[in-house]
Amino acid sequence: MKKLSYKTTGTCSSLITIEVDGNRVKKIVFKDGCQGNTQGVAALAAGMPVSEVISRLKGIKCGDKQTSCPDQLARALEVLA
Repeated sequence: MKKLSYKTTGTCSSLITIEVDGNRVKKIVFKDGCQGNTQGVAALAAGMPVSEVISRLKGIKCGDKQTSCPDQLARALEVLA
C-alpha cells in the first residue's frame, strides 16, 4: 500500500492525502476546499484504477482557474504511478 500527501496549488483545497493499493485508489481525503464536492470526488474515485481516475480528471478546470481539485488529484496520482 502506498500513501501520499500532496500539497495542492491553485485550488481552495490545500492538501490531498491518498492511499493506493496496487493499481487501485483506496482512500482520498481533501483538506479544505468545497467539502461536498471533494467528498463526492473522493467517493467516486475510491476503488477505481489509478489510470482511470487520472484520465477522467486530468485537465478539469474550476471557473477561470487553470486547475481544480479533481485536476490536482490526477496530478497527485501521477506522482504515485
